[in-house]
Amino acid sequence: MGEAMSRAPISRGTTPRTSIKDRISKRTMFLRRLKKWARPAAWTTFVLLIVGTGLFAARSVAPGGTIASLRERLGGSTDFTGMRVAHVVIQGRSNTPEPLLRAAIGVSEGDPILGFSVEAARTRIETLTWVEQATVERRLPDTVVVALKERRPFAIWQNQKKYLLIDRAGQIVANQDVALFKDKLPMVVGPGAPAGANSLLTTLDKYPALAGRVLASVRVGERRWDLHLKNGIDVMLPEGHEAEALDRLMQLHQDHALMDRPLTAIDLRLPDRLVVRPRPDAAVTQTGPATSVPPPPPSPPVVTPTVAKRPT
Repeated sequence: MGEAMSRAPISRGTTPRTSIKDRISKRTMFLRRLKKWARPAAWTTFVLLIVGTGLFAARSVAPGGTIASLRERLGGSTDFTGMRVAHVVIQGRSNTPEPLLRAAIGVSEGDPILGFSVEAARTRIETLTWVEQATVERRLPDTVVVALKERRPFAIWQNQKKYLLIDRAGQIVANQDVALFKDKLPMVVGPGAPAGANSLLTTLDKYPALAGRVLASVRVGERRWDLHLKNGIDVMLPEGHEAEALDRLMQLHQDHALMDRPLTAIDLRLPDRLVVRPRPDAAVTQTGPATSVPPPPPSPPVVTPTVAKRPT
């Protein structure tokens, strides 16, 4: 009975074991995986190579060198991708001459966008006198953006019969088209005037009634200032105490109409006294009807507050 059961045939529903010949070898599995990964890896490597080489070449600032040549070849090799400059966008330009700016950028529509150095372009642009700061960006696939921060003209500097525009820091902005600003900006005159112009003109802005009378501010000995008024009077200011002297001047003008008198100079250099110089023709008798020309006002008093005494 037991022997009969041990020789019972195997049921046909049982799944037979897989033959060793039907199994996939490790080598075959590796090759299949390698083939699956090969194509994405190749594309990734290609893209990284192009981008890395482009960044390296674009940052080169050595014109005519090996890296610059590489950059040119790279730019030419990307023609088939359509990566050429289609737009050059300029932001913040008001006074910078556009032809000079375009030449400094050094790239125009149709050039390979990877074939130039943004750093070299920025350096060239910042050599222009109107430009204080510049940024150059390459926006793929086809746009170059240039953003400018221009110097603001603050005054006109007259020196040795030349007229120049300067900014608040005393830097020369331009030497052309100065006449366009003659009615908009104050004038400073003489050697050393740009260095001290910001301090003086900022102080003058606090006295608009006086600032409107000033034709030019003259630097004397690169130490102090004379204000040349439109009516010919020179107001001589002390070194380093301009605000105090202008306070005195405005008070004297309010009390005695000092700046309307026939004078050639008002000397405020000494804090305890006032010295004035009348015009040579101020005392000449006027001819004609008495009502045609009003008589000149009396000479201004000499202010000497430190020596004044109380009446006894």
